[in-house]
Amino acid sequence: MEDNGRTNILIVDDEAAVRRLLVDGLEPEGFAVFQAATGAQLLEVLAAQRIDLITLDLSLAGEDGLKLARDVRMRKNIPIVMITGKSDPIDRVVGLELGADDYIAKPFHMREVLARIRAVLRRYQPSQTPLMASGSAPAAGGRYLFDGLTLDRSRRELKTEAGAVIDLTTTEFDLLAIFLDAPGRVLSRDQIMDQLKGHDWSPLDRSIDSMVARLRRKIEPENETPKLIKTVRGVGYVFAGTVASA
Repeated sequence: MEDNGRTNILIVDDEAAVRRLLVDGLEPEGFAVFQAATGAQLLEVLAAQRIDLITLDLSLAGEDGLKLARDVRMRKNIPIVMITGKSDPIDRVVGLELGADDYIAKPFHMREVLARIRAVLRRYQPSQTPLMASGSAPAAGGRYLFDGLTLDRSRRELKTEAGAVIDLTTTEFDLLAIFLDAPGRVLSRDQIMDQLKGHDWSPLDRSIDSMVARLRRKIEPENETPKLIKTVRGVGYVFAGTVASA
């Protein structure tokens, strides 16, 4: 079995043009790419190569892509991203229930495919400690002090110095905790979504930006340029405030 030291991706699609498009998009990003046009070829590659992720078309000619996904899952714990022309929500639900890690409908944008593949690969990496800024430490007792506010993780509360509770949704609280875990560190939208445990998103939509905007309205002074959660153009966001343990 060959081990090239790179991340190996197997593209399974009966359309040569789609396989070429994916190869041309993945190889320049450092991935080693293998191809299969049928279920039999898929199994041959799996037997001969270490495969780290599979992209699978549900509409292979004369074959059931969902059955192939189930067969792969029974053999190996390999992440599967379904890239298919089937847009019926039922196909999507069944695919995910059978073990697919993500589902992208054709026609697709290569940038989105790359972002989703990287996000799925990260979820298969061994768990790591939360992102922390260099030199920072977890807040004692799970409490953070910043800009006159106190976030208490155990109580899931955010309070002002006067003791008033600032109402946050579950997502807003989790998003703020992610920023406070890594003050001064730039976080990409991918990193934020992964830590929020959400993968049904597109890097082309504005879901992260909307979440950040709502959180800012609750913790930043009105009618001012954000001073706590700052935008890093083309990358993501950074928490620029001073964070202390309490």
